[in-house]
Amino acid sequence: MDKQTVETYSTNASRFADEWREQPPPTDMYALLQRYFTPGGKTADIGCGAGRDVAWLNEHGFRAVGYDAAEGLLAQAVANFPSLDFRRAELPALDGVAKDSYDNVLCETVVMHLPPDEVTQACARLFEILRPKGTLYLSWRVADSAATRDAAGRLYAAFDAARVREGLRDAEFLLDAEAVNSSSGRRVHRLIARR
Repeated sequence: MDKQTVETYSTNASRFADEWREQPPPTDMYALLQRYFTPGGKTADIGCGAGRDVAWLNEHGFRAVGYDAAEGLLAQAVANFPSLDFRRAELPALDGVAKDSYDNVLCETVVMHLPPDEVTQACARLFEILRPKGTLYLSWRVADSAATRDAAGRLYAAFDAARVREGLRDAEFLLDAEAVNSSSGRRVHRLIARR
């Protein structure tokens, strides 16, 4: 992950948690998860932020664990949802997350915070932690130009979707499309892949 982005999320975690809480729920994403994820399956949310989606997953029968690189966001997640499981792990390596360990993996708007040369490796690692026949939901904010930083200092990298597909080269693609995210109102690229 981009170090400045992780530090920004950690230092300003309560502000970002409040911002996400005020957004409408991502009902479009949730509908896709219900359609494609293995019901009751062991699920990882990589880049879980303040834990909203981990809570939704658990409420809907997915045994979910949340992972994030920002200690401040993990503290927010634990404070918001103390009965749920949150752990630290950082893309692209995801140290401490075993191969073949999850039926479902969610990675919602996280990979755009990576330097572009790490995107393929990160996607391959997300695919590697899936069990055979497991499903990955991956999305990223579509950037119109070269990598930029927002006012808070977060990196929004621009990269070709081919970098993502290269990391998932052995996948069966169930969805590969751009859409406007119903929660953030931003244009995102969504990809659902099965191992």
